[in-house]
Amino acid sequence: MEGGALQIAGLVMGGIGVVGTCAVTGMPQWRVTAFIENNIVVFESMWEGLWMNCVRQANIRMQCKIYDSLLALTPDLQAGRALMCISVILSFLSFMIAVIGMKCTKCGGDNERTKGFILLVAGIAFILSGVVVLIPVSWTANNIIRDFYNPLVNVAQKRELGDALFLGWATAFCLVIGGIILCCFCKRDERKYKYTPQAPKSASNYPRGAISKKTSSLYSKSQYV
Repeated sequence: MEGGALQIAGLVMGGIGVVGTCAVTGMPQWRVTAFIENNIVVFESMWEGLWMNCVRQANIRMQCKIYDSLLALTPDLQAGRALMCISVILSFLSFMIAVIGMKCTKCGGDNERTKGFILLVAGIAFILSGVVVLIPVSWTANNIIRDFYNPLVNVAQKRELGDALFLGWATAFCLVIGGIILCCFCKRDERKYKYTPQAPKSASNYPRGAISKKTSSLYSKSQYV
């Protein structure tokens, strides 16, 4: 029962990570307008994402436009597109592999050691997915903070951290924690099935009658020599 609950916890964390990865990839709130100094036009805000930028006016109207060219993006957003797409695919495959390795399913057979190995593969893939999500999110956040405190950057071009970045950090955390749980469950199974060599039986384990009988038979045979 304990092992099954641990598996379900790891699978749930991984499932949350998969949903979060898809949401972060599609959200346009990676960079948002910073209302500082002379840039105080609060009724209009701009969002910049991996696929489009949006202009929102006073919570009433919002217009979004897909980027015309990939080369128009900054290097961090260009790399973010590729890495987030890889993370979506990898996290989804990890989730499906974890479902196959669950104790309550019959997809991988009834061999618990085989299922443990499947869960280990799924756990490692979840951890890799979390790392892949963490790279573009942290890279973009670092560039935003660096430009924000750079006096050479125009105030109108300064941005703040968007909701997608915070959701990306939470998603990476869920993926890594889910992967660690599944890997720990595999280690637990390996200790369960670990081979323990048996010590050789000593002479005290044999019956006294069998030892005396064997000694007397050897002695009787030596009398014929």
